Amino acid sequence: MAQSIQETERKYAAPAADDISWLSDLAGVDPVVSLADRGVHELDAVYYDTEDLRLTSGSASLRRRTGGTDEGWHLKLPLPGDSREEIRLPLSEEVPDELRELTLSRTRGADLRPVVRIRSTRSVRDLLDAEGSAVAELSLDSVRADSRLVPGLHAMWTEMEVELAEGADPKLLKHLEKVLRKNGVERASSPSKVARALQETTPAPRGGAGAEVEPGSAGAHVQAYLERLVRALIDLDPAVRRDRPDAVHRMRTTIRRLRGCLRSCRSVLDREVTDPVRAELKWLAGELAPERDHEVLRDRLTAGVRALPGELVLGPVGARLQAWDAAEQAEARRRTLEALASPRYLRLLESLTRLLEDPPLRAKASGRPEKVLAKAVVKEHRRLRTRMDRALAMPAGSERDAAIHHARKAAKRVRYATETARPALGKPAKRLGKRVRTVQRISGDQHDGVVAREVLRRLAIAAHAAGEPGFTWGVLHGQERAAGQARTRRLPRAWERARKPHLG
Repeated sequence: MAQSIQETERKYAAPAADDISWLSDLAGVDPVVSLADRGVHELDAVYYDTEDLRLTSGSASLRRRTGGTDEGWHLKLPLPGDSREEIRLPLSEEVPDELRELTLSRTRGADLRPVVRIRSTRSVRDLLDAEGSAVAELSLDSVRADSRLVPGLHAMWTEMEVELAEGADPKLLKHLEKVLRKNGVERASSPSKVARALQETTPAPRGGAGAEVEPGSAGAHVQAYLERLVRALIDLDPAVRRDRPDAVHRMRTTIRRLRGCLRSCRSVLDREVTDPVRAELKWLAGELAPERDHEVLRDRLTAGVRALPGELVLGPVGARLQAWDAAEQAEARRRTLEALASPRYLRLLESLTRLLEDPPLRAKASGRPEKVLAKAVVKEHRRLRTRMDRALAMPAGSERDAAIHHARKAAKRVRYATETARPALGKPAKRLGKRVRTVQRISGDQHDGVVAREVLRRLAIAAHAAGEPGFTWGVLHGQERAAGQARTRRLPRAWERARKPHLG
């Protein structure tokens, strides 16, 4: 089974002089009181990547390491700031299938092969606190990198790393860096050994010609937003495969943002190219929907049962809820994993990559972003206003509930359009996005309540058929109906504040 750890570290260029006696100055950085020499280790790692280095360009790395205290396969994935997640598996001759799957969003199915061998002679020192516990590790590495892509090419250098111990305060890195800089030690120019090794031993892959995006233009704003979203989608893939908390929800939200951007920015990007991508994003969101929707519904029903006084919980309510959850969750999970394992998903990732590398820019892409993107927001808002006004004018009932749900989807698109436009429009876009989000939240809660009432009705029928009391399910159903009526009263007031965009 894979072991997952979080690394928080900073890399530095080698000290300017051989004399490193000044390292003792680090003992004055709270809570460090002393340094302990842990000896020298010989490390030998072969890094794997695709021929065009897709892992490295995606800020990830995969290696097979021998020597030291952590022999095995290591997959490193980016986290915010100075942190990375390292997923470890024992040594084997071939790339483990589990790690191969976790790289798929970056490799897009391309073969993994050895690209560089890196051997390091590592001198290690622990930074100890007053209790003698290590709060960080400092290592000096003499490195030799030999290309496996271009035989005979190699590079040599020395570098320094400072890595926090588990549970150490991240601010310690900042304080230690002050001492290092005072002694002439600067941050490394490359984010990792493998990035530097490939940069110095491997010719840069040739990219496509691509369309030129004019800096500061509407196209540049849209492109930067799309790049952030695509990177987020790629980064979330391993977390979804490992069923990490909230991962499916975050991936689905990222997909919606991508779809919304491609829709609202049709004046910037050619829809003949982007519409097929939007359709595939819709497919992927639909495959993830059952798992996420079930998570929301399960949490809602579980919280409702827990909030009831004991005398209102009659029969095996908890057991029936657990049985329903297990059956629904298993099927939803299967659907998610099948989607991520499909060739269709890999083709979608390829399409998104091409969209970034060669954006299908239209004439308005060179326009002023505040003008072009404001029009896009207003256009989406106009669609929302039509839907929401129609829905709120309808009499209460299932048709009105469906119309509000339809309007809620338009509210999401407006909010995502304001996010795209926010760097250009500033506070007006942020304010509108916030107001529309309130409308979206209320209408979303109402839709969730409608879905919950239908599930509660089915659970009550199943309980009755099994000879169990249906009373508790009826109580929960009544609570959901009352809450829905309250939200219906709140929605018009929230909508009135968001009805006009006020972007000028």
